[in-house]
Formats: sequence, structure tokens, C-alpha cells
Amino acid sequence: MDVIQWQRQHRDHQASMFREGFLDDQFIQLQKLQDETSPDFVIEVITMFFADSENLINNMKQALEQTPVDFRQVDAHVHQYKGSSASVGAARVKNVCVTFRNFCDAQNLEGCARCLQQLQHEYSLLKSNLQHLFGLQQQIQAAGGSIPTIE
Repeated sequence: MDVIQWQRQHRDHQASMFREGFLDDQFIQLQKLQDETSPDFVIEVITMFFADSENLINNMKQALEQTPVDFRQVDAHVHQYKGSSASVGAARVKNVCVTFRNFCDAQNLEGCARCLQQLQHEYSLLKSNLQHLFGLQQQIQAAGGSIPTIE
């Protein structure tokens, strides 16, 4: 496969991530912060997001397993995750967090448990899609090409 094909795959994959709601315009803003002085900026930020995501999801899971459940503690973790997902443009993850917070406010354990499952699922899909996107970027860069951008 040549650079042009990888660039086309990259452009198509990224466009599908926007179309399917995985990403929003904040991701484009993040990409605009990347330049020659920090060529791996987006990958570094998203790698930190992945680590934070796994910690926060684990914290939510543990908090929901407590008896009695401290819904304020659960909500604090969800609120933090909502903020970090919004800052990287992870739209579907952020949207689940909004619903999750509503269940925390209502102290609805069943609703919170469903949201946690949905959050784990959305995070897994997002991570897989972004890893594929970054893999394409690495192939493009290794072949001497430039990363296509979406405006």
C-alpha cells in the first residue's frame, strides 16, 4: 500500500468517526494545536486520556459496588470523565456521562449500572477506532507523507 492509499484510509476513517458521533469539533481543535515542534501532541493527549479513562471507569465501578452506594462519589468520577472526554472531543463518551450523571442525581443504581456498561462499551469502541487512526498516521509518517486534516 502506498502513502496516498493510507492517507485516503485515514481521511475516510476519521470522517466516519465524526459521522458516527465518536468525535466532535473539539478533536479538530486538538489537532490544530499540533505542529512541527510537537508532532505527537494529539497521540500524547489521547494516550493520557486512555489512562485516565481506565482509572475513572474502574473508580466508578468500585464506587457502585460499595454498600451503601455514595452517589456523590460516583457522580464526581463521572463529572471528571465528562470533562476529560469533552476536552478531547470524545462525543459519545461525553453524552453517556451526561445520562449517567442524571442517574446519579436520581440515586438510581440500576440506571447507573447500565450507564457504566454503556460507558465501558463506548470507551472500548472509541479506543479501538483511535488506535486504528493513529496506526494509519504512523504508516503515513514512516513513508514520508503528511497527515490529512479535516477542516
